Amino acid sequence: MKPHPKVGLLFGSFNPIHTGHLILANFMATHTDLDAVWLVVSPQSPFKVGQEMLGEEERFELVSLAIQRNDRLRALDIEFAMPKPSYTIDTLDELRQQYPDHSFVLLMGEDNLPGLPRWKQADRILAEHAVYVYPRPGVDATDVNAHPGVQVVDAPLLDISATFIRDCVRAGKSIRYLVPEAVEARILEKGFWQ
Repeated sequence: MKPHPKVGLLFGSFNPIHTGHLILANFMATHTDLDAVWLVVSPQSPFKVGQEMLGEEERFELVSLAIQRNDRLRALDIEFAMPKPSYTIDTLDELRQQYPDHSFVLLMGEDNLPGLPRWKQADRILAEHAVYVYPRPGVDATDVNAHPGVQVVDAPLLDISATFIRDCVRAGKSIRYLVPEAVEARILEKGFWQ
């Protein structure tokens, strides 16, 4: 990586990580001005309290397996040692402390953008970090460019969800090609969601 890398941060519960996440992360790392994308595994999103969640270590392992052959992507477990639930601004502050020579860009789905003003210290996030927004099926965020730090990226439109994958596993249906081969093998081997 160059001396002052520009790193995109894709936050998620990754419950489990799937092909949609990976296509998006790789697209952002290779089709924008970003040097890399780090997938930040969130132990507990304040917006997903009460949802059935695989343990954080298992989800981190699945993310690591999924990206093991891509040097532009990295799995991050930084939030595991932080207070729960995880707030994006706190993680950004911690990352800036640990990596003072990096600049961080928040990667966000178009569907999450309308809720951004309700995030903890959303004004600071927008003042201190660029936000790259990727399209989501059925969403038209017309005010997307209202803030100068927010940029829409013409990324592929993908409609794969972790919920759908968990439902397939529970129903005994194939998840081949929906997740990387190594992830599918580990899910089946460990009996996750079965």
